Amino acid sequence: MASLNVGSLGEYIREQRRNAQYSLRQLAEAAGVSNPYLSQIERGLRKPSAEILQQIAKALRISAETLYVQAGILEERQEEGPGLRAAILADPLINERQKQALLSVYDAFLKENRESAAAPDGAPAATD
Repeated sequence: MASLNVGSLGEYIREQRRNAQYSLRQLAEAAGVSNPYLSQIERGLRKPSAEILQQIAKALRISAETLYVQAGILEERQEEGPGLRAAILADPLINERQKQALLSVYDAFLKENRESAAAPDGAPAATD
């Protein structure tokens, strides 16, 4: 497990907040944390718990796993598409919103494939 890189995590959260067009105060309220605490996280002065990261992710409508990976709490999953997530996240030619959209589509395909593989007799699984 990687060590927590608080500075880059804060920068990442700030970028996600700006892409979502939230003020610091709006995100703090939506995530259920204090405005000063969120400010300290964004500036790299505080190390948020996994629970706080989950609240922030929910408010930003991004996966908590994405923040856990960014924070170094989780290693990026390698069993599915090794390097793909890292390549998308590292691509400087697309913005954070576009990166999250690509990762969401990829995750939807993986979920669909898992469901169809789990369906009896290879029949397609029911979809929403």
